[in-house]
Amino acid sequence: MTEQFSRIGICAGEMSGDLLAGAVMEAWANRGSCPELTGIGGSRLHAVGLQSLCPMDRLSVMGLVEPLKRLPELLSIRRQLISQQLGEMPDLFLGVDSPDFNLPVERRLRRAGITTAHLVSPSVWAWRKGRIEAIRKATERMLCLLPFEVELYCSAGIDAVCVGHPLVDELSLLPDAMTVRQSLELSENQPIVGVLPGSREAEVRQHLPIFAEAMTELCRRYPDLHFVIPAANAERRAQIQQMLSGFDLPLIVVEGQGREVMQASNALMIASGTATLEAMLLGKPMVIGYRMAGLSWFILSRLVTSPFVGLPNILAGEAVAPELLQQELTSQRLADAVSDLLSGLGETQTARFRELAGQIGGNFANRCVDALLPLTQRS
Repeated sequence: MTEQFSRIGICAGEMSGDLLAGAVMEAWANRGSCPELTGIGGSRLHAVGLQSLCPMDRLSVMGLVEPLKRLPELLSIRRQLISQQLGEMPDLFLGVDSPDFNLPVERRLRRAGITTAHLVSPSVWAWRKGRIEAIRKATERMLCLLPFEVELYCSAGIDAVCVGHPLVDELSLLPDAMTVRQSLELSENQPIVGVLPGSREAEVRQHLPIFAEAMTELCRRYPDLHFVIPAANAERRAQIQQMLSGFDLPLIVVEGQGREVMQASNALMIASGTATLEAMLLGKPMVIGYRMAGLSWFILSRLVTSPFVGLPNILAGEAVAPELLQQELTSQRLADAVSDLLSGLGETQTARFRELAGQIGGNFANRCVDALLPLTQRS
């Protein structure tokens, strides 16, 4: 069935958003009609017909200071985007992630009569809940990746729908554990613990000494245990190898392949972040550990309102996976928690993870199209 032809305004300010938006527009085109696109995006959106108003990387700024340094340029780009969209008057404007840039654009366009939607909810469930009111004024439909986010928006009177998470589709393409073990030249029968200390230099520096001491203790308890550490890049690999040079441990360090390492493992010790969601979707038992500089923790712990940091626990509303944070993250407690997983508790975690993964679901791109098409047909 051919869907109606649509003119879509879109803004993806980072690579991750460009990948999501590109997948959605490809799915839309597969319905029989490729939308006419205007706005800002990267290579994935360019492949489906977008001529970006400016290079996407001009919006890709991180941290607290860098956006302030670039503020005049960012405000200029925002004005240009709004002017372009008011001239085009598309059937729909879709902001993809980058809420600090996109929500003010959506709010201005909505006041002018353009239907707006936003893909990827800001983490209002964790901090800055006051943004809910700004979101209400900006967007007519929020497309959420996680089911619990929908309840939060609906309770605030904002139309929201869960479209699933793209990771569900991506991870379903991974080979099974035995195949991955063979590719990594690991024993098919040996118990393996995946160790993921984080992708940033500071995360590795904070976590790896504690993780290494825990690995040493685990080796005493399980003499046949083996460890695999995925390094985010060549620099992190060199850092990890240097930091572990004084330890005599049965382990290998691989570059990249974080998902493969998780798939091959019996249990994980893992820093908080998106990797915890990946591990949950793969059904891998985990212990979550995280430390940061004391001042940063002092500030952040007073801003964050969620009782948990790991996405599996936030989804479940309970501590399915143990969380060892700041001073609670010690090698002894970490080793004990991993031992519990290897001794049978991991099976309970895995069963709960399967339930949570089922609540999220896959088919992300098509579910997004289903959520957006009715908005274009209002115009």
